[in-house]
Amino acid sequence: MSQAFNTESTVARVRGYLVDLQARIIGALEAAEGARGARAVTDPWHKAPGELLQGDGITRIIEGGRVFERAGCGFSHVRGPQLPPSATQHRPELAGAPFEAMGVSLVFHPRNPYVPTVHMNVRMIAAGHPGQEPVCWFGGGMDLTPYYGFDEDAVHFHRSCRDALAPFGEDKYPRFKQWCDEYFYLKHRNEQRGVGGVFFDDFSELGFERSLGMTQAVGDAFLGAYLPIVEKRQNTAFGERERDFQLYRRGRYVEFNLVWDRGTHFGLQSGGRTESILLSMPPLASWEYRREAPEGSPEAELTRRFLVRRDWI
Repeated sequence: MSQAFNTESTVARVRGYLVDLQARIIGALEAAEGARGARAVTDPWHKAPGELLQGDGITRIIEGGRVFERAGCGFSHVRGPQLPPSATQHRPELAGAPFEAMGVSLVFHPRNPYVPTVHMNVRMIAAGHPGQEPVCWFGGGMDLTPYYGFDEDAVHFHRSCRDALAPFGEDKYPRFKQWCDEYFYLKHRNEQRGVGGVFFDDFSELGFERSLGMTQAVGDAFLGAYLPIVEKRQNTAFGERERDFQLYRRGRYVEFNLVWDRGTHFGLQSGGRTESILLSMPPLASWEYRREAPEGSPEAELTRRFLVRRDWI
């Protein structure tokens, strides 16, 4: 399993898939922006000799768009001398081991408050102490964070996740949905980050090729899960009230990413490129002390009906 990952041809194959996935996603976003919309900025980067982390990547981001106020999609392929603590919580035997990691990660913040924010990532990691056979595993998933909830949007998103995972076992969607619900639960606030989706980590139980295939299936399903929702909601009329609520909820998104998210912690702890790691941050957000929405309002309905664990299918 790990030898397959570390052969030059397999590394090139996985890397090629991820770079192509990034290109397909950005191409679809530019098409959604339309002829007069924003184009993505492409920023290739390399870690300088002597830095703790070595490797390269491509950051692609749309800012100030007609549809997407900020939409960042990053590819990275890095090697480091030791796994950071965020990656060894469930693998203590690999603490301090050299590692290699590659993946695609994205967060899109639409301009219209009726279009939900979305997150997706797929990644592969190999690690092992000198003289030992490296261990390889996969991780990723996608989740949806609406500001104004629509049942049909959540159902479509979850069905897309279920269908992508179905060829790899009937247990995968319910397992990974529960994992996502638990991962994106803000314990101190007693609420979910959004309507969830699927999430998996430390995954290798299907063997290298099938585990890779499952990870690719999740990545390939993303555009079909998200863009129909964008197309349906992007022209919905909104005013200052909806915009104000969107910025407030974005503050909660920032809170989760910086305080709780393992992926963010992995990048920062391992010496990753801060500019690329923080592409998930929205361009604007706000915070209010103990804000409460009026009973029966659409804003109150978000918390009551959509920021709770539900069987959407």
